Amino acid sequence: MAPMLAGCTPWPEEFVDRYWAAGHWRGNTLDNLLRGWALQYGPRTALVHGATRLTYANLNRRVDRMAAGLRLRGLRPGQRVVVQLPNVPEFVTTVFALMRIGAHPVLCPVSHRAAEVSPIVRVTEAVGYVGPSVYRGFDHTAMAADIAARGPFLRRVFTFEAPGESSPYGGFSTDPAGCHYFPLASLDSPPGPALAHSAAQVALFLLAGADGGAPLLVPRTHDDYAYQARAAAELVALTENDAYLAALPASSPLVFGCPGIVGTLSVGGTVVLVEEADPAACLAAIARERVTVTSVTPGTALLWLDAPAAAGADVSALRLVQVGGGGAPVPRATIERMAAEWGCRPQQFLGTAEGPLALTRPGDPDETVLTTQGRPLSPDDEIRIVGADGQEVPDGEPGELLARGPAIPRGYYRAPDVNARSFTADGYFRTGELVRRTPDGSLVAAGPARD
Repeated sequence: MAPMLAGCTPWPEEFVDRYWAAGHWRGNTLDNLLRGWALQYGPRTALVHGATRLTYANLNRRVDRMAAGLRLRGLRPGQRVVVQLPNVPEFVTTVFALMRIGAHPVLCPVSHRAAEVSPIVRVTEAVGYVGPSVYRGFDHTAMAADIAARGPFLRRVFTFEAPGESSPYGGFSTDPAGCHYFPLASLDSPPGPALAHSAAQVALFLLAGADGGAPLLVPRTHDDYAYQARAAAELVALTENDAYLAALPASSPLVFGCPGIVGTLSVGGTVVLVEEADPAACLAAIARERVTVTSVTPGTALLWLDAPAAAGADVSALRLVQVGGGGAPVPRATIERMAAEWGCRPQQFLGTAEGPLALTRPGDPDETVLTTQGRPLSPDDEIRIVGADGQEVPDGEPGELLARGPAIPRGYYRAPDVNARSFTADGYFRTGELVRRTPDGSLVAAGPARD
């Protein structure tokens, strides 16, 4: 097996063998999986954004042509590229195109500014940046130019323009720092031969927060991320008849792959993209596209429930809504309102960018769904709940959740000191989440155990 990218912590060989033997890891890269989905579901609608609709065949073709354009403009396998885009089709095509050439997209919320983006570029040594030229009044291109001028890494900036808009920076240009600027739409070149990549290699990086100002980046391999999205899709019984609404940021771990965008595409469903969780826009999209599954925070759920638009909204197609986040219990009243007013099955979850993911099951008793965050996603997820002394606590007692498994990486990227504190010697990730375990094995969030 090829070694992981320098700065990453590999799984020990015994665990690699175990996860392969169990069929969790299957040796196929995410970008190659998209090729298969395009063949299987070609004419079906893959992405919807406003009036824009992309079939699976068109999505894969766009990824191919963008990948060729990225290579033509100097990007190479192993390089890191910060992707800071809103919930638009270009987010999906860019992430898959970068993976297709063997580069590593670093998913960054569009709300981040220079104080957050600059350290990400520095830690990853990102040579590329993909973002809007100007979005919601903020000049992302100027921010990227300033970062490029202050460091030796960033030398390719690809600017996204919404349909009908044009960049104030014009087309191709180069600044005094030697950074090159290209419209994202210009990445449209005839594809060459497919490149072979190892599924054991890093597919993408997720942002998990910061430690003393330094970003904590989680390297997710093709094998582990494809497994997580597939397992989550199976758990909620996603099919090609489902439509998933991506209302929260697409760069978030939940929305991108729990099962989210990747899980929905894996079964031939439709991903509906909206650029913000505004109740009117989201409820209208749910009605228009017959959305069946979506993900919300407790605060977003209340906004939608209390919005004036909710009174006449047709949400009858909704069958499951994931709700959670923040490590605190979701108010029971919120979940009861979701079930009663939307006629759907709520699904509580507890998850982090580092991989640990627990969810309630659609067939769980109502009391389990109302009062717990469910059980670990994978049968090979191993968890421990420990007290301040590091010893396991009895069921029903609160303690910090520790976890390891086939979709839980063994370390942050280029952060050995943090890894020494955040991972045990035998590979358990210290989540920092305080939980207790019920007799049936479900987890109940009790807040953060540490900052």
